[in-house]
Amino acid sequence: MKSTAILIAEGDEVLRRDLKGRLFRHGFEVIEVPDRTDVLQSFLDRKPDLVIIGSSPDNAWDELKVAEQIRRRDSKVPLILIARHSSEARVIAALRTGVSDYFKVPFSHEDLVAIVSKNFSCLKARIPGYQIDKIIGDSTLMREIKSYLLKVATTDCTVLITGESGTGKELAAEMIHRNSPRHNSPLVCINCAALPESLLESELFGYERGAFTGAYSSYSGKLKLAEGGTVFFDEIGDMTQYAQAKILRTIEGKEVYRLGGKKGIFMDARVIAATNQDPERLVADGRLREDLYHRLNVARVHLPPLRDRKEEILPLLEHYTGVLNRRYGREVEGFTEEALTSLLHYDWHGNVRELKNRLEATFISLPSRKIAFVDLPKMFQKKFMELEGLPQSERDRVLSALFACNWNKSKAAQRLHWSRMTLYRKMVKYHIVTKPKP
Repeated sequence: MKSTAILIAEGDEVLRRDLKGRLFRHGFEVIEVPDRTDVLQSFLDRKPDLVIIGSSPDNAWDELKVAEQIRRRDSKVPLILIARHSSEARVIAALRTGVSDYFKVPFSHEDLVAIVSKNFSCLKARIPGYQIDKIIGDSTLMREIKSYLLKVATTDCTVLITGESGTGKELAAEMIHRNSPRHNSPLVCINCAALPESLLESELFGYERGAFTGAYSSYSGKLKLAEGGTVFFDEIGDMTQYAQAKILRTIEGKEVYRLGGKKGIFMDARVIAATNQDPERLVADGRLREDLYHRLNVARVHLPPLRDRKEEILPLLEHYTGVLNRRYGREVEGFTEEALTSLLHYDWHGNVRELKNRLEATFISLPSRKIAFVDLPKMFQKKFMELEGLPQSERDRVLSALFACNWNKSKAAQRLHWSRMTLYRKMVKYHIVTKPKP
């Protein structure tokens, strides 16, 4: 799905740039429009997912009239209005126009960002084809896991998701959130491994204006942005003990303490955590606080590696082939028997993420409509051949298998993961007719 585009029509350059920076930090694409005459045309050309309309310091345009122009063209796009002069009658007029939210200067910039995130959560649920369940797989095991995720979603307990890297832990967290009573509020994902300890408190918990050099305005923090929704801590085992203590205090007290703040701020958000390691081993090694572990480990979900559910490989290949066809404008119809066999028998230590990345690498320079083994990334070919103990030349592979099986063609075909007919075709292709005489 494409990145979320937000159009900001605001004449005050300082305010516009500040909002752009804050929205960019939260993963939004921002389209700036400083001139009133460009607003409607920019909206029609770029088709943003949300529009923020302000005014100019010298009243060069009326933000309400701009909102009316856009609303006449699109009855559903979320509109947020920033007004410098306000009255009860003007607020009523804005609501009648179909404005989604209304802010009067001065206002909290972080409150506006939180409203944007909340609006986008609602927007995604209305997008045709948006998948609430993005987890591919219909085996008995995966059906049981998805059924349990839906049961967990109806509660408000904390959740601990385990599984190797690439198994889909973030998708599981998203499935819980999208099917929970909190689905209309934001899901905020935090990669604990990528968060430097020096920035931990300010990024997660926020800060008050003047709390440190450079804190020219207050910042609510990422946890507060999840107000009413869900916080997902990915790789919780990589967070320092100090950070874990702060998180535990937040979960149990339902309060956020900003840097420079004198009192706690109430926080209503569900917590889901994940780790690619054995959490019990992390506790035993002193890397995960035992009290935090018990607080998180209320509902436990384990996502098995792809090598333990190889029946899911074919549906995954079909799904990602369709996705990549649309992305790259290709018309790939499938795989040759040899390519499919190698993909099905590979162990995929990087799990679904590795499978998707290998397939995408294949699409970059794909010459035909059917993916052959030689079209797959060279690194994959090398690893597969090393795994099978086979030489890299296909002719040599055929001969190696035949000699290893004393020229029993059925056993040689099994060793190569081919059908007997494929083996016969390869023997004809490489002029391998009978066992060479000593």
